[in-house]
Amino acid sequence: MQKDNSYGNRFFSVLKGAALSLALSLLFSIIFACILRATTIPRKAIYPINQTAKGILVTIGALAFVRGEKGWLQGGGIGLLFTAFSYLAFSAIGGDFSLSWLILLELLIAFSTGALGGILAVNLKK
Repeated sequence: MQKDNSYGNRFFSVLKGAALSLALSLLFSIIFACILRATTIPRKAIYPINQTAKGILVTIGALAFVRGEKGWLQGGGIGLLFTAFSYLAFSAIGGDFSLSWLILLELLIAFSTGALGGILAVNLKK
């Protein structure tokens, strides 16, 4: 019988956290697109809103699935996997897989917010 903190269980938790964040991100994108069509939100506000939503969604994924030790690492992993998955998903939807230096910034931000979410998750569940 495996311990709750085994490597496999932690990896599966990270994978589930990233999948939850991605599913919520897709839902957010649909809702936000409808809001954009119905309102006159300035174009320059879209990027900050998207980035804020990504940070919140990564934190939700970490809070939902991080358990045990090394919460910062599990949460950071959720952030990194979420960024990779969302890049692939949204690039496939948009038909453009070009990379820019902004992906590095997004990886750093996602790792940081995921790590903070993981730290919160571990300490709130004690």
